[in-house]
Amino acid sequence: MSPSVEPKERVYETIEDVKGDGSPCSAIREELKFCIRNTDCVKELRMTPKECLKTKHPSVPDKCHRLAYLFFECKRSVLDTRTRFRGRKGYTDEYSSK
Repeated sequence: MSPSVEPKERVYETIEDVKGDGSPCSAIREELKFCIRNTDCVKELRMTPKECLKTKHPSVPDKCHRLAYLFFECKRSVLDTRTRFRGRKGYTDEYSSK
């Protein structure tokens, strides 16, 4: 049996894949899940993703930490009433105009 090889980068096939399920910050959440699940901390050491991020385990790349912070900022901006004027933080919604 050959071991399954998982891709290092997430591949999007359609615009709907990029948008996620339509809930706020869903695209960032999916990117963060993909990033953290592919670390040795989660795969081999069987630690939870939360534990891996909190302890700043060496196998967790900096990209995952940046995504976690971006996800936090996005969720916080959902609660901020000023975002009605500024828009949510996180990924820009460049696909909504197409």
